[in-house]
Amino acid sequence: MSKNKPRDVQVYPIATDTRILRSRSWSRLRFEIEYALAKGTTANSYLIESDKNAIIDPPGETFTQIYLEALQQRFHVEDLDYIILGHVNPNRAATLKALLEIAPQITFVCSNPGAINLRGALENPDLQILVMRGDETLDLGNGHNLQFIPTPNPRYADQLCTYDPQTEVLYSDKLFGAHVCGDQVFDEGWEVYNEDRRYYFDCLMAPHARQVETALDKLVDFPVRMYATGHGPLVRYGLIDLTKAYREWSQQQTSADLTVALIYASAYGNTATLAQAIARGITKAGVAVESINCEFTQPEEIRAAVEKAGGFIIGSPTLGGHAPTPVQTALGIVLSTATNNKLAGAFGSFGWSGEAVDLIEGKLKDAGYRFGFDTIRVKFKPDDATLQLCEEAGTDFAQALKKGRKVRSQSQPATTLEQAVGRIVGSLCVLTAKEGDRSSAMLASWVSQASFSPPGLTIAVAKDRAVETLTHTGNKFVLNILKEGNHLGLMKHFLKPFGPGQDRFADVAAQETESGSPILTDALAYLECSVQNRMESGDHWLVYATVENGKLLDTDGVTAVHHRKSATHY
Repeated sequence: MSKNKPRDVQVYPIATDTRILRSRSWSRLRFEIEYALAKGTTANSYLIESDKNAIIDPPGETFTQIYLEALQQRFHVEDLDYIILGHVNPNRAATLKALLEIAPQITFVCSNPGAINLRGALENPDLQILVMRGDETLDLGNGHNLQFIPTPNPRYADQLCTYDPQTEVLYSDKLFGAHVCGDQVFDEGWEVYNEDRRYYFDCLMAPHARQVETALDKLVDFPVRMYATGHGPLVRYGLIDLTKAYREWSQQQTSADLTVALIYASAYGNTATLAQAIARGITKAGVAVESINCEFTQPEEIRAAVEKAGGFIIGSPTLGGHAPTPVQTALGIVLSTATNNKLAGAFGSFGWSGEAVDLIEGKLKDAGYRFGFDTIRVKFKPDDATLQLCEEAGTDFAQALKKGRKVRSQSQPATTLEQAVGRIVGSLCVLTAKEGDRSSAMLASWVSQASFSPPGLTIAVAKDRAVETLTHTGNKFVLNILKEGNHLGLMKHFLKPFGPGQDRFADVAAQETESGSPILTDALAYLECSVQNRMESGDHWLVYATVENGKLLDTDGVTAVHHRKSATHY
């Protein structure tokens, strides 16, 4: 896949009277954590032509021109009757306005929250809108009698799925997608997308797993042969397996012992992006998130989530020098509900000043709450380095919650089995990686050669490690093999706790490879590696990488080896 390819629109028939228009971006589309794998994405739109004609989910403004050109080559847009919106994103406004200019008779179809958002996005209170609450249908003729399933969640309170009984296609909006761009329309060989789909779920779905379970319950009675997703390849061949995986992944979250209530509002999407990155860090560490958009949540729901949670985090934009009223209301509920032995956190984005974040932080400090990370303030849109900081802050928060429990369990003596497993010996290494503005490192001893041709190795990376984000398929890293005798200094450096976003390579002698990954000059040897695959293994990812380059830096040195007391002791 070339990241330099121009954007285009791929058109393909997918079912009776139905075509997909895939607006393809081969490079990363935007700075949001779900796009961080940088495999590009597709904005999928659908056209159903029958007695009545409907478009489902036109793309955002970056595709408006090429999308309209592709559509007009194949369809008389003047004959368009309906535009169905799975959710209303303000960046779709330009495309919707352009379609309205050509076909002013268009009726929009969306959920009730979607109708409110749509009138605001188009700055037009007089739009023709059909609101679908769940029981209504829309008959396009020839058996295309569409049914609608509201599947709201805190990030997308207006999300709406559409089902066509004639073709048995479910237009699933954000559900079941993946941010990956390619020529495949369907998911033949679907297992190659497992990593992308899991990452997409972890970023977008895990923070509201309870609502995902509710959505799956609603969809179970529909005889579906294809998920027509909002992003990535359509789900046909892996449909049963992906549906089962969504259920299992959601249950992993909803059954977790510890929960964090993540409460926020977002004016322009920036605060929601920060919330998503923080949530990703929390769930990586094995703690569940109850994501709450306080603009759309009843006070009793906020109160119940805070009572159940081991900690809470509040995020807010600053509007006119103040926090929005829903945030102030939620803060009042938190202060009256949460005992001050619960861990707290605050974050927010702003344009010119950040009074709302200061207000939240001040109120929580005055009430005696302990903070799980330093308050995060972000001006305008977050970049990659900011998202990394937020993710690491979320992980730190989760680990602080788990710390008391760990201390209690570690006070118990290791079992004979744990002692036996601990006798497996590994070489001491430091994995280093850099991509764009993001860089990280970790001390590693669970490393093993895995293949001769090509030369390859496996390395176990704990899910809650900061560097885990940089060890996906296609990423490059350097494995620095430490030398007996001088390894203690490097071992001590990389074992110490780093703050969110802190430079791991300050005060360490290092130089960079062509790909940017740091080489530790005091190492015995280094290997430049490219990730080919990875497998989920309990609380770790088992990463398989091929070795592309390397060098022995000290011909007389001996590899440092790590001896452990037990399987639970590093």
